[in-house]
Amino acid sequence: MGPQSTPDLSTPPLSLSTVAVVGLGTMGTGIAEVLTRAGREVIGIDTDETAARQAVATLEAATARAVARERITERERQDILARFRTFTDLQAAADADLVIEVVPEDYELKRQVFAGLDAVVRADTILATGTNALSVTRLAADSQRPERVLGVHFFNPAPAMKLVEVVSSVLTAPTAVAAVTELARDLGKDPIAVGDRPGFVADGLLFGYLNQAAAMYEARYATREDIDAAMRLGCGLPMGPLALLDLIGVDTARTVLEAMYAESKDRLHAPAPILGQLAEAGLTGRKAGRGFYTYDAPGSGTAVPDAESPAAADELAAGRTVSSVGVAGSGTMASGIAEVFAKAGFKVVLAARSLEKAEKAKARIAKSLGRSVDKGRMSAEARDTALASITPAGALEAFADVDLAVEAVAEDLAVKQELFRTLDKVCKPGAILATTTSSLPVVACARATSRPEDVIGMHFFNPAPAMKLVEVVRTVLTADEVHATVRAVCAKVRKHPVDCGDRAGFIVNALLFPYLNNAIKMVEEHYASLDDIDAAMKLGGGYPMGPFELLDVVGLDVSLAIEKVLHAEFRDPGLAPAPLLEHLVAAGCLGRKTGRGFREYARR
Repeated sequence: MGPQSTPDLSTPPLSLSTVAVVGLGTMGTGIAEVLTRAGREVIGIDTDETAARQAVATLEAATARAVARERITERERQDILARFRTFTDLQAAADADLVIEVVPEDYELKRQVFAGLDAVVRADTILATGTNALSVTRLAADSQRPERVLGVHFFNPAPAMKLVEVVSSVLTAPTAVAAVTELARDLGKDPIAVGDRPGFVADGLLFGYLNQAAAMYEARYATREDIDAAMRLGCGLPMGPLALLDLIGVDTARTVLEAMYAESKDRLHAPAPILGQLAEAGLTGRKAGRGFYTYDAPGSGTAVPDAESPAAADELAAGRTVSSVGVAGSGTMASGIAEVFAKAGFKVVLAARSLEKAEKAKARIAKSLGRSVDKGRMSAEARDTALASITPAGALEAFADVDLAVEAVAEDLAVKQELFRTLDKVCKPGAILATTTSSLPVVACARATSRPEDVIGMHFFNPAPAMKLVEVVRTVLTADEVHATVRAVCAKVRKHPVDCGDRAGFIVNALLFPYLNNAIKMVEEHYASLDDIDAAMKLGGGYPMGPFELLDVVGLDVSLAIEKVLHAEFRDPGLAPAPLLEHLVAAGCLGRKTGRGFREYARR
């Protein structure tokens, strides 16, 4: 090779003032908008003239809205529009400092784009691929100048989403990475540096979770509405997983998962068959007007009723009257549940192992209600009425007349079974017996009684007064009447019930904890840092907390216990707890409650 075959990238074009965007679909148009607003000259290239015209129209509409909202002036709008020019030939990229390719996820198509660019761009021009599933390294190796090829992964919608993943291959020059990283910051984005593997950080964690949700739906374990509601209300996510798959595109998700599985061989990444079935049928989500849900038109985000939509609730379905509730336990969860029922007008008996413990739990409720009064969320009169409806007790015999008994004691099967044997003896015939377990088999509690048809799971989320979700878990023995009654009770206490069967993790934990476990594996493999992973999921996925923030809040010991239960039930090697999690628990680093978990915390 001659001395000119490897150009000097020690001083790439620092300002990257002229950027070509190849592919003017939704993502390419969004990236062009971000660049033009930040003062860059943008060369939009698409072989489809219609796409190019649509990109211009989209930018005109977006900037018009910005003027109407007084975010920019009309003069600034005209300047932005003047910086965006469209072409149908790659030759237009000849003067670009940076080219960002965002054509469809097809390797041969992307390779052809890079080959065409090699023939027209300057030696110091940086070439970036927007892929999130294909190998950046392979694209670089097939290009004439691999050291100036990298990945730059924006998130949809590009103008709104703050995260940009800057992807290096083993061939990428550090100066090229530095220049693109600086550009991302200039655009007002938060860039993180990642290595080349399918999905990178955010999608690498997100798509495994989406795949498991699709498999859960395919198995008819829960309805699409309940799966989506569970993850929105139980985890604070902006969208449920099946609605998100429709937004991303079922075919796109399948492509990403195929690439991830090819590298990881992890069954959690093997695309759920339903993704292939929907994609082959052309039911690719919002863009087709139908995917997991049905939409009022292709490209619309408005879902409309279809054959799978739940029928209107039958108000007469609940066959038992519930006016009094017994809550067993004295911890945070028990007092929170008792508060929920008391505020909804139920008579509540709060039983603990001693009257003193029960009275302390009631005092905790009084403080909580007092805070609600201070914040204007309830009146002092309503607080007093709720508190007066709670009767503390030092023994379960106080449950003799309750219509519904809810246990919220330690997550230990032997302890719960002994409690259910006692409830069986003291509760009146027809009383419903509920467990709040998050990981143990409900049927094992039911079999400890002589009336398993009256036993059901009611999994509240912490803090119970604030969290809207209740997973209603029926066993193969639970009576229909009991199930209907509990759903009606959930509505009365202003909670959103979702139905699920009696298997480990139910909906939320079965989808949440493999995602958390995979985040730990990323750190174990030195692929990304705690901070970058947390930032990626908050900025790229809209998660309220990053996985390591959440693990430290939940407790690493609790998380490990749930991971073990999931692994034992499903026997999937991909669900085996990450060794790093086991090591931290063994060392007593359990999260915020011990002052140290994945991070260190100030002692209170």
